[in-house]
Amino acid sequence: MNKKEVNKGKTMSNILLCVSGGIAAYKAIDLASRLSQGGHTVKTILSANAQRFVSQLSFAAITAQSTHSDMFADPDPIAHIHLADWADLVVIAPATANIMAKAAYGIADDLISTTLLAHTKPKLWVPAMNVNMYNNPATQTNLKTLRDRGDFVLEPVSGHLACGYSGKGKYPPNEEVVAAVNCYLHYGRDLEGIRVLVTAGATEEPIDAMRKITNNSSGKMGLSLCRALALRGAKVSLVHGSMKYPVPYYLYEVVSAPTVQEMHSEVTQRQKDQDWIIKCAAVSDYRPAQAIEGKLKKSSEVLNLELEPTQDILAYLSEHKPKGQKLIGFAAQSDELIPNAKKKLQKKNLDMICANYLSTSGKADTAITVIKAKDQENPVQLDGPKELVAHKIIDQIKEL
Repeated sequence: MNKKEVNKGKTMSNILLCVSGGIAAYKAIDLASRLSQGGHTVKTILSANAQRFVSQLSFAAITAQSTHSDMFADPDPIAHIHLADWADLVVIAPATANIMAKAAYGIADDLISTTLLAHTKPKLWVPAMNVNMYNNPATQTNLKTLRDRGDFVLEPVSGHLACGYSGKGKYPPNEEVVAAVNCYLHYGRDLEGIRVLVTAGATEEPIDAMRKITNNSSGKMGLSLCRALALRGAKVSLVHGSMKYPVPYYLYEVVSAPTVQEMHSEVTQRQKDQDWIIKCAAVSDYRPAQAIEGKLKKSSEVLNLELEPTQDILAYLSEHKPKGQKLIGFAAQSDELIPNAKKKLQKKNLDMICANYLSTSGKADTAITVIKAKDQENPVQLDGPKELVAHKIIDQIKEL
C-alpha cells in the first residue's frame, strides 16, 4: 500500500505586528506572545497613539525582537523598507479607522503607513472600533478597497464595546487572530462561493431527565474544519452536538442539534443547498427505546436498558445526494482502520473518507488517513495539529 506523506509540521514565518491607537491595543501584547509561542518571529511597530495605551518595552520583552515607532528616530535609516521586505505577513491589530483610511488612500506619514505602502504582499487587518465608526460608509468603502487589493480582513465581533455601545466593532479573540495568521501565511480566499455544511461534536441521547448516552468527541476536528473553511472564504453552516470548544464567531450559520433525530432533521433540510457536506460529528448508533420521564431512582436491582438503532444520517445523504455535491465522511475505529474505513466509504457511497483511531479523540493532534473513492489504493496520511490537518483535508477535497 502506497501512503503519500503530506506536510506534518508548521512552517514558521516572520510576522510584522503593527499596533495602531485604539483601546484594544493592550490585546496586541497577548497576540504577540501567542505568535511567538507558536514559533513565529515577531517584530512590532507601534503608532504614536498606540503608545498612549501600551509601551514598546512590553512587546520587546515578550517577543525578544526589535520594536519600532518613530521613522526618524529609528537606528535603521530605512526601517520601513527593511521591515516591509523582512515580513512574510503584516498584521495590523488592532486596526483603527484612521490607519485603514491611510492605507486605502496610500497616505504614508508615519512608520506604520509608510511600511504598509512598501510591503508588496497581502496584509491581515483586524479592525476594532466603535460600532458607528465601523459601519460608517467611509470605513466600509476603505475595507472594500483593501480587500479588492488582495488584503485579508478578520471581521470584528459583535458585543459590548469599551465605549459603552453594543454592536459590531469588538476586537476578536486572539486565538482566532492566530488562526487567521496561520491560514493566510499559506492560503488565500480560495473557497469563495463554495457552500459547506459541517457536522461536529457528540450527539446525546437522553436516558432520563438527567442522564444520557453520549461519547468522548470534543468537536475540535469539526471546529478546526469550520474555521479553516470560513477563513478561506467558504460559506459554512455548522450543525453540532455537544462540544468542548467555542465556535468561531464568523461562520454563516450555527445550529445546535443535540440528538441524532434533531441532527438528521437539521442536516437533511439543508442538504440541497450545499456544495460540500463534511460529516465529522460522532453520532450515536443507538438510543434508549423510550426515555424515562423525570430522574430514574437509584436501586439495588439490575437495570436493563433497551436500545434501538438511530437514523443513519450519512446513508440518507448518500441516497439523496444532488449531482456534483461532494460528500465526505469520518470513521473513528479501534482496529482494522483502513479496511473498516473502505467498507464505510463503499457502503455509504462517499466521495472521500477520513479515518482515525479513537485514541486521537479530544486531543490537539491527530493522525488521519484519507481515502478517496476514485483512488482507494493510495491513501494519504495527514498528521499534526488538528488546525493544520483541517487545511490539508480541505486540499484533498478540492482534488476530488
